[in-house]
Parts: sequence; structure tokens; C-alpha cells
Amino acid sequence: MKLSIVDLGTVAPGTTEKDALADSLEAARQAETAGYHRIWFAEHHLSRSGASHHPELLIAAASAVTSRIRLGSGAVLMNHYSPFKVAEMFKQLEAMAPGRIDLGMGRATAGPVLDAALQQNRQHPAQADHQQQILETLAWLYESFPADHPFAEHPLMTTVPDIPQTWLLGSSPNGSNLAAGLGIGYTFAGFINPAGAAPALRHYRETFTPQGFGLESPRAILAVNVAVGETTADGLHLAGSPRGFYARLGRAGRKAGSVMVPTPDEAAAEMSPAETDEPVTITDGRWPRFVAGGPADVRATLEQMIAESGADEVMIQDLIADPADRRRSRELLAREFGLATP
Repeated sequence: MKLSIVDLGTVAPGTTEKDALADSLEAARQAETAGYHRIWFAEHHLSRSGASHHPELLIAAASAVTSRIRLGSGAVLMNHYSPFKVAEMFKQLEAMAPGRIDLGMGRATAGPVLDAALQQNRQHPAQADHQQQILETLAWLYESFPADHPFAEHPLMTTVPDIPQTWLLGSSPNGSNLAAGLGIGYTFAGFINPAGAAPALRHYRETFTPQGFGLESPRAILAVNVAVGETTADGLHLAGSPRGFYARLGRAGRKAGSVMVPTPDEAAAEMSPAETDEPVTITDGRWPRFVAGGPADVRATLEQMIAESGADEVMIQDLIADPADRRRSRELLAREFGLATP
């Protein structure tokens, strides 16, 4: 099984975003050594808990300290940007790290204030058409504009033959329809919508139609929040960080951007019994938001998820507060699956 990582630049308690960004680059080096297939960086704005605000910056920095692992965005929030800007940016990244760049595309809102701040035109903000934005980005990358289109006469970086892998990221059936119809890769955020993951990924595989955008067959990733400890008890303890973080988000309301990832001990002191006891394995057929335990426990759950969803790859999100615990969790998982550096 291919395993990958999506890194949020998690800010550890008592540290700074500067420290978190250094941890992200160390994560890229470690992931390559451990045999992970790719590492993606998130886009979260005005978030105190995560320092990865602009994934393209971390992709460029990580390309200088790695040589094999694929690097990408999880995801570029297309509703805020020009398709041309995104396509050209990732084409340039491809020139910097040939054959290793992934353009993961998604969308998200951060509320009216931040959404307005990200817009150039504050008086008449753009109403983004997500499908059209994805299509235009692909047309720039694959030079597929109609012959009479004004953009057709302006190809991107003609001396760079490689094209980034293109992925659509989502957490609803709409994303699976769009990715399948465009014939590009699809990543489902199982930590956001665990119940919808398997149906959406199966639907994507069943309806995938090649369109000349780099794929002849479907390519699907399941993203899961994971915490692995030396023992089952250790892993359950570490899972306090993501459980506590989401519990804090649920109470924060408009102040969600200020929420930090707690240590497991902090989380234990704050959570209700229902939050503390939230399942971390598939229970009565229901997928959990967080997968946790010892290496064998986590492997068994991930393999069941792969079997039920048909995903080709698992991407790990790990909201573990302590960077050392985060690194150890990734090492244990890589060892359990027998990953090997090419």
C-alpha cells in the first residue's frame, strides 16, 4: 500500500509558527527517508494552529531538501485565485522538482471577512465557478484551449515538458462527480466526512472517464487522521490531540482561527466523556473520524478502509501536538507497512 502525508504545519504548544515551518521541512525529509510516497502541505489562512498558509512556499522549500518524494498542495483553494496564476505557479514548481509535483485543488470558505480579504475586488467580489476554474487550470497545463480561444496563443513555459499531477480534493459526492468527469485524480477527506468516504470513492472509480488530462484510469486517495503509538494505549493517548482540537473547534464559534492543538493531557482535562470515548476503529460498520492505536491496530483499520473504498493510497493527517510524537507515529506506521525507500 502507498502511504502519504498531508502536513498542516501544526504549531506545538509553547512554540511559534517559525518552529512549525521548520518541523514541516523536517517532516518532508523524514517522510522521504521512511518511504512515504508523497507529502502535501495545506492551505489554512489566519489559523494559529497551523503554519501552512501557502502550500506552494513549503513545496518549493521542501524540494530543496528532498530528492525523491512527491510534493504537493492539499489543497490550493481555487475559489480565491486565478486559474492562470495557479497553473503557472505549479508549472514553475515542476521545473524546480521535475516529476515530483502534485497540484491538489479544492475550495473552502473562511467566513465573509477573510474571504473578502483574499479578493482583489472588494466592491464586486468574484463568484467563483469551481468546475470552470478547474477546467481552465487544466487547459493551461495541457494546452487544451480551443483554437479560437484567446488564451490558446499563450502556452505556459514551453521549455518545461513535465506537467504536475492534478488532483481534486473534496469531502462530498459533488467532488467525486467532478473528478471522475474530468478524468483527474481524486482525494477524499475522510476525517471530515467519514461516512461519505467509501461511497464517494467507489462512485469515482465506477464513473471515471479519461479526458486527456494525464490519466487513463482512476487514481484515488483516502485521507485519514491517524495517531500511532508504541502500544494501543499509547496511540489512544495521542489521539487526545485531534479529539481535543475538534472539540475546541466545536466550542469556538467565530474564534475558530485562534484554536490551538492541545496536548493529550490538556485535551483529557477539557473533553466530555462522549468526546473522550469517540471510537477510533470501524464500529458497527461506521467509520471513525480518527484512527488510533498501536501499529497493528491502525494497520487493520486502514486496510479495512481501503477494502471498502477501493482507494489506491492512504494519506495521513496527524494532528499530534508534540512534533517528536508526530515523527514517531509516522515511523511506526511506515515500519508496520514495510515501506522502503526506492
